[in-house]
Amino acid sequence: MVSVGMPMDAACLLAVALEGIVYGFSILMFMGTIWTLAYKKRTQDINRPMIVVAILLLILSTGHIVANIVRIYDGLVKYRDTYPGGPVAFFADPTQITLAIMHVFYVLQTLLADGVMIYRCYVVWRSVWIIILPSLLWCSVAVSGAGVIYSYLQATSNSLDFFANAAGGPIQWVTAYFASTMATNGLSSGLLAYRIWMIERNVSAARATKGTMMPIVRVLLDAAVLYTAALLIALICYLLSNNGMEPPVDMITPMISIAFYMILIRIAVKRQNRTHTSTNETRLSISPQYPMQVRISKYISNDGTPAYGIGNED
Repeated sequence: MVSVGMPMDAACLLAVALEGIVYGFSILMFMGTIWTLAYKKRTQDINRPMIVVAILLLILSTGHIVANIVRIYDGLVKYRDTYPGGPVAFFADPTQITLAIMHVFYVLQTLLADGVMIYRCYVVWRSVWIIILPSLLWCSVAVSGAGVIYSYLQATSNSLDFFANAAGGPIQWVTAYFASTMATNGLSSGLLAYRIWMIERNVSAARATKGTMMPIVRVLLDAAVLYTAALLIALICYLLSNNGMEPPVDMITPMISIAFYMILIRIAVKRQNRTHTSTNETRLSISPQYPMQVRISKYISNDGTPAYGIGNED
């Protein structure tokens, strides 16, 4: 098995640069998420579980990029002249501990994000039966992710080709992992979007206001398509033994956070708009109709008969 595309060291350097760019966007999205969930809200109204999940996603994506930077430093600087075969051989070694740490962060973040999506499906559908298949797929993500980490640590490192070193077990585990997480995310997002669309269709005729849940459906589908496209590109490159798999694989971690933040922000904005509309309607319905104050003045006309003048007192 011979790898194709750019050299492995160049691919890893490009990957950490692109991951840094996407990670920067995820930081901005995280700040927007926290602001949307907590700004000008009472303590009891803050959605603490979602804030905790957002913080955990940030921690995991930060850990991944830090481990990636350390890996790049080790390969290009620290062990550049001492590692047998140089930087190319270093990055072709699947048993590097920094690579294993990156995989751990990646798998944990995938499990967290997919788990939240499954939980939202349960909340919307109010049925345990509807999440049985997504839950089984989630378990397969956990098992295959653990298999990827273990198989990489057990692989041999006697070649300058990463895919040759990872031939055998790791390839099967990686394929199973990508397929499982694509299926889990796609199914959960589809079930959630379908349920919201059904509810929207049923209540649209009776709704008094112009609010709609369809923007949330679009955000769900956009996030699912973005995530699935990145996974599909990484899987195709991996199956073709192309070193170009490194950039999309490393970019997936902050992309998971961005997709999650997109959904959280859209839902929070929708709730705020709904609350604002309801508050305005309530104020209009209960505002008192103040009577006009009238001033009546009496004066005597030229002919001696009394006359009255009427004026407003604002």
